Amino acid sequence: MKDTDKYTERDLEEIASRFDGEIDVDGAWNKLNKRISREGKIVKTINIAERRRMIFRLAAASLIVIGLGSALLYLNNQGRFSNRITVTSGNDERKIEVTLPDGSRVWLNRNSMLSYEPDQGSDTRNVRLKGEAFFEITPDEAKPFIIDAGKASVKVLGTSFNVITENVNKEVEVFVRTGKVLLSDISGDESVIIEPGYIGTAGSVTTSRSLNENRNYMSWKTDTLVYDGETLDIVFSDLKKVFNINISTDDPVIASKSLTSTFFSLPQDTIIQLICNTFSLSYTKEGDVYHLSK
Repeated sequence: MKDTDKYTERDLEEIASRFDGEIDVDGAWNKLNKRISREGKIVKTINIAERRRMIFRLAAASLIVIGLGSALLYLNNQGRFSNRITVTSGNDERKIEVTLPDGSRVWLNRNSMLSYEPDQGSDTRNVRLKGEAFFEITPDEAKPFIIDAGKASVKVLGTSFNVITENVNKEVEVFVRTGKVLLSDISGDESVIIEPGYIGTAGSVTTSRSLNENRNYMSWKTDTLVYDGETLDIVFSDLKKVFNINISTDDPVIASKSLTSTFFSLPQDTIIQLICNTFSLSYTKEGDVYHLSK
């Protein structure tokens, strides 16, 4: 028996009359629509904010990855993740001597860097140079000695030579004292064989060689400067390259005077004093600059 069977028809009419006029169906529906609309906007706003936070997190993560990648690349180039040995020379350091694992010897000029692997491969002997250095290579026909000079590579078997990774013309420059050297540009398309007494250059356009006419080319290593009628402007240029001496004059005629003399392992002040005595000059020194005057 159903519960409604307990009520008479009159009872049901009385109950219905109590709710008559109290149930507003249309009003309730409108309230529900407004609530759905309002909560939908809240959800939409939350979704936009969350999306923005997600973009910021992704951007931050990308910056971290890029930063770590750059740091790892720098450390790898510095040889931090290998046994690579790096030797550097400062502004006032000259003729820093390095003995390589094969017995070859290298002398670094100032502001230069040499790096190499202590355990060299079975096919080649490879080093990397930035700046200037003089090499004396132990002969080994089975293992060519290769120098990565940045814009060019230098390949030898057993010889002595000087390498400048960037000269005044932004070229790689090689001077050979003994043996032969193969100088190639970075692409390997242009190359030249350099023999004793010649200077080879490799740039972005061409590779060439010419006879060295500068008797003081290796003075930075020999500590010897020889002049036989050269003008003082050439002498001043050599002193700058070899000893890092800066010289200025108050009269351009001074730089045109000719000098015949030899300087061997002399202190800087002594060289300047000898020049002044030769031409009846005086000098003052300010910092690292010598000012010459009549």
